[in-house]
Amino acid sequence: MRIGLVSDSHGKRRKLRAALDVLAARGVEAVVHCGDICGTRSLHILASTGIPTWLVAGNMDRDLLHQLETMTRDTSITFWYSTVEVPLGNDRYLVATHGDNEDLLDELIRGQRFPYVCHGHTHRARDLRIGDVRVICPGAITGPRHPAVATVAILDTEADSLVYYDIAQPDRSVQIAEA
Repeated sequence: MRIGLVSDSHGKRRKLRAALDVLAARGVEAVVHCGDICGTRSLHILASTGIPTWLVAGNMDRDLLHQLETMTRDTSITFWYSTVEVPLGNDRYLVATHGDNEDLLDELIRGQRFPYVCHGHTHRARDLRIGDVRVICPGAITGPRHPAVATVAILDTEADSLVYYDIAQPDRSVQIAEA
């Protein structure tokens, strides 16, 4: 399964649209937004892709929780507060959390229950393995820290490969080194 990963769009709808365009052009079968969507109008952009989407709330979404839950009921968006699980088949799931609750993030990683644990919050792209778990942060659409460009990622779960893209220059992938 090819999964597009985004995070920390912070209500910047044009940047979110650009990020989703990059993912759609590469044929993702699902999108995971790792939190801090920061606006209900951004939900319309997520839903308009027609791609099944999973969204988890971020720390900046706390005032929107009821609205997000209500607005996602009749869309292709699966929303949950602290974690959201994406079925990969064969009783395997990718789990996403925002990452602001470090204890929860650590528990998901240490539990070794999910092959992929995705998060946002740090605005720093990362890809590392801890035991049998691949921990992924797609970076940030708004306010990126590392790299200093807005990034999204595409995870191919069958090939276990991950590629990052700069949404301003979507024809080129971005190499991510741990900061």
